[in-house]
This record gives sequence, structure tokens and C-alpha cells, in this order.
Amino acid sequence: METFIQHARGLNDRIARHREERETFGRLAAGQAPLALFITCSDSRVIPSLITGARPGELFELRTAGNAVPTYVPDEPASAEAATIEYATRVLGVADIVVCGHSHCGAVGAKARGDDLTGVPSVQDWLARQLSDELPRDEAPTVATAVQRHVREQLDRLRDYPCVRERLDAGEVNLHGWFYEVHTAQVSAYEAATDSFLPL
Repeated sequence: METFIQHARGLNDRIARHREERETFGRLAAGQAPLALFITCSDSRVIPSLITGARPGELFELRTAGNAVPTYVPDEPASAEAATIEYATRVLGVADIVVCGHSHCGAVGAKARGDDLTGVPSVQDWLARQLSDELPRDEAPTVATAVQRHVREQLDRLRDYPCVRERLDAGEVNLHGWFYEVHTAQVSAYEAATDSFLPL
């Protein structure tokens, strides 16, 4: 099996193929103005640019185990996740924030099934603190029910961040919940009116 380092050795070839895009990359070197903050899982099967068709510079990404957004707690030391959300909203002024969960999610699945995670204590602690104990039990390989519930909960958490709330109140940002099926590449979006995920 090819290792990542062996794969990366082809970087110069890939750079050569992108020389025709020098104008784009030259513009990006001068600064960024992404369209959206895309919050998703660290899972290697989830590739935001492939899912969205975004070009370099169009997405500001936040990736965490289980696409978890930490609960906002005033007067506590800021997390890296909180700093990313604040920078995206107050400095970059993104117009959209997407929370994208995915099928076959190991983090949400472990929480929903009640897996024994004593062998990975950092993972166990993260999931205990960041994923709700109220996730429905979900034994399906896709864990779609649990993931979709989890995505809705992350949208609620985002609304508690002052930097998000102020821009929501001003009508300057929109929140979106997505569910990506790894096995089909289908994306569904959360519709509040029906409390369901419908094909995008």
C-alpha cells in the first residue's frame, strides 16, 4: 500500500499541473475571502472541496472528531474551535456556516452504540464532553439517525456563540446542516420547516 509520504513525493508534478492557475493562487497570496465556514469531521473520507466543488480560497474549514462544535461557555479559556468560528465570522465575514455530518461516522457511532473507548482515553474524553448523551441508539452501519440528530445539535450550539448570534440577528450569516453519505456521495440538507434532511 502506498504511504502518504510516497504519495506526497508527486507534489512537484501536481504543482506543475497547476501552473496555469497562477493568477488564482497569486490572488490568494494577497489574502482570503472565503464564502463559507465548513465544519465537518476529521474523517479522511470527507473531503469538503469534493463535496462542494469549492475552489481554493472558497472554504474556511474546521474539522473535529465527529464535527463537534464545543458548547460556548462565557469566561472560560477559548478553544481552537471557538477561535476558528470567531475568526470566520468577525474577521472573514463568511456569509454561510455549514455543519456537515456524514454516514459511517466513527465518533458519532461510538457514542450512539455506547462503545468501550477505554483504550483511547483522549477520544473517550472528547466524545463524553462534546457529543450529547441524548443521541438516539443507532446500530445501523450508516448511523444516519444519530448523525443527523447530532448535526442539528451543533447548529443549536453555534447559535450560542456571540459572534454567530450577532451576525444572525443582523441577517448577515446563514446556518446550514448537511448529511453526506460516504457510500453514495449524496448530500442532504436540514429543513427546519419539516425537521428533516432532504436531498440538496
